[in-house]
Parts: sequence; structure tokens; C-alpha cells
Amino acid sequence: MTLQPETWAHELGRRVRTLLVLKMLANLSGIGAFFYAYFWIMRHPLSAATVIPVTWIDDLVPFSPQSFFLYASLWVYVALGSLFTKDGRELAAWAAACFSMIIVGLGIFMALPTKVPDFAVDWSQYPSLAFLKGVDASGNALPSLHAAFAVFTAVVLHGQLTAVRAPRAVLACSVLWCLGIVYSAMATRQHLALDIIAGAVLAGAVSIAYLAVGRAFNTAQEES
Repeated sequence: MTLQPETWAHELGRRVRTLLVLKMLANLSGIGAFFYAYFWIMRHPLSAATVIPVTWIDDLVPFSPQSFFLYASLWVYVALGSLFTKDGRELAAWAAACFSMIIVGLGIFMALPTKVPDFAVDWSQYPSLAFLKGVDASGNALPSLHAAFAVFTAVVLHGQLTAVRAPRAVLACSVLWCLGIVYSAMATRQHLALDIIAGAVLAGAVSIAYLAVGRAFNTAQEES
């Protein structure tokens, strides 16, 4: 039976308030450390970057500078995964999964640097994207960690929202947000289809391990 809206919302609120300061510190420090390592590796590759080829899938996604804000919303989306954890154990599991994706992704970026092609776009016409291109330089392309974090967060939020018996519409919004972020990664020309696929595979592998650990812990609790 689906709980009344105020009931599941109240439960989510309780989760957010649990270890809130620690969650905020984990997000801020994690994002800061990630970007420091990300840009350091981009500037110190072990070899020349390989250009990712454009596929027919990329041709299906038109350039959309307006999708920048959807692209940037990833960090809000990811933060929800930590805010909705119910206790320290779940928060630690989430952090460990994120750390694993970062280590694998950055390791690939360092050993096998990649970048997207130089698209025939006058970036000066789009200030937000011009800033993004100036900072990110279209490197560290494959796997797309934008896609990886979006897909992993969708898995995490599905479990959390299901646990509090949130309405299906709320679960659907989470999925649509994830898909929107993935779409924006291609529509802003930050990533290509091959990057997205590789990122989704990485997220899938980490998600399987994350869910397996959670089930094992719940089983151990039931047996104790």
C-alpha cells in the first residue's frame, strides 16, 4: 500500500536530517577532491589523447546550448543520493561506490586519455558553454563520469524512494532527470555516445556491487 504523500515526504525529511552535517561535508570535500584530481590528470596525461569517433547515435542528438543547466544539475542530483541515505552504513556504502567509480574513471583517463572532436561551433556565442569548454577542454571523455554518476544515482534513488514508498510519479521524475542529464552530456557536445555507453557500463558494474553489499548486510541483520 502506498503511504500518504506527507508520510513518505516526512520519512525523506528524516533521512535528510540524519547526519546532515557529515553528508554536506562528504559532498563538498568529495566534489572538491574529484575536480582537483580530474583537472590535474587532464593537464598531465601519460600520452596524447585519442579522439573519440562520432557515431550515428550522436547525429540523432542535436546541439542544444540550453541543456547546459540540465548538464550542471548533475551535482544536485548526485547530492540527493547521499542526503537520502538512512544511516552511517548506507552513507559509507554510497561514498565507497562513488570513490570506486572515480578511481576507475581517473585511472582510465590517465592511462588512456581521450577527447571529443573539435566541433564546428562558435562557442563565444554561448557564454555558459564557452566557460565550460574553456575549463574542461573536452578532455577526459571516455568513460563519461557524468553519465556514470547519473546512472548510479538513478539506481541509488530508486532504492531509497522505493524504501519510503514514494509515488511512482516521483520515481519516474528521478529516471527522467537521469536521462535528461545523459542527454545533456551529448547535447552540449561534452560527450559522445561511446563515452556515455562506457560510463553507463561503469555505473552498472558499481551498482551491482553496491546492491549486493546492501543485500548482504540486510540478510546478516535479519539473521542476527
